[in-house]
Amino acid sequence: MKTDFQTILENNSIEVSAPCRVDMGGTLDINTFNYPFRHLNPCTFNIAIGLRTYIRLEPYTQGIVKVSSRGFDSAEFSPEQAPFNHPLGLMFAIAAYFRADGVHIIIDSSSPPRSALGGSSAAAVALVAAFKALIDHEAVVKEQENEFRQEIAILAHALEASVAGVPCGFQDQLAAVFGGVNTWFWTGQPVLPLYKRLIVISDSDYQDLEARLLLAYCGIPHASKDINSRWVRQFVSGQYRDYWKKIIQATNLFGHAVKEWDLQTAAKQMNLETDLRREMTPDVLDDMGKQLVKLAVQANCGARFTGAGGGGCIWALGEPNHIKKLKINWKNLLSEIETAALLEMKIDNRGLRFGKY
Repeated sequence: MKTDFQTILENNSIEVSAPCRVDMGGTLDINTFNYPFRHLNPCTFNIAIGLRTYIRLEPYTQGIVKVSSRGFDSAEFSPEQAPFNHPLGLMFAIAAYFRADGVHIIIDSSSPPRSALGGSSAAAVALVAAFKALIDHEAVVKEQENEFRQEIAILAHALEASVAGVPCGFQDQLAAVFGGVNTWFWTGQPVLPLYKRLIVISDSDYQDLEARLLLAYCGIPHASKDINSRWVRQFVSGQYRDYWKKIIQATNLFGHAVKEWDLQTAAKQMNLETDLRREMTPDVLDDMGKQLVKLAVQANCGARFTGAGGGGCIWALGEPNHIKKLKINWKNLLSEIETAALLEMKIDNRGLRFGKY
């Protein structure tokens, strides 16, 4: 039986949020890469950060789904006519999966639009959880159960992959539901478990790690499809396979070094991974990104673009005294572009959450 979301929402408001992330070893979470290289133990490291994406559902006109999000023009369609290739198409695709109408989906993100922090995947995770909660009130009770979070992540990823037009990774959804500082090892198999989670830093050490992190928005939105699709085309045609082997090794060494608080080794591997990607796709860093990375290397820090790069954000890791100096230099450089800025780099340990955060 079809759920009457409009009537439910007239009596029960719902708000769900999930965090964005910074990462290293992205792309390896795409099966195109981790299936053939599963013997090399491919992994992706990420940190869930306090720049959360919020979803609120409100009642709307029967037979219509409306989506509003900062940085995008609002759009509304009937479920049968909603285009999934629209800038907000993923939200319409999720609504279609749940046969939802009479709903206004309101997205409020703490991160800049298209900043390569995984905001769209965080929104998808939160929206899937919101619809599940409207159908099953027990969903809110299950919020902290690992099995429930995994189910949300898998469904959100599957829906995103179904409409993206390019292969999609899985790390964004996992960071969004679980939070924390993790290395995700990809099993390279089509059945559960799809990944193995290694918690790299415990909650009690978050403040110490935050003193060693820096995050900058370059001021220019990114388009992850462009660079990701090139990496995929290169890989399936047999190009740069040795580069990807080195990226796998660098990401493994990086995660281990962070866990051991060996930041010198971590920074070295971080910069190596960035250099390898730049050789394959020089435009993975825009002009501002190149300057930010150069300043980080000069300050004895590691630096990497977030997501697939090509605009968006750069994050850095280093000893506190190096990060303090780098922060001053980054701030001065970013002041040259009105839309560029340093962003708060707080680690989020909560992941997916129902209600106001």
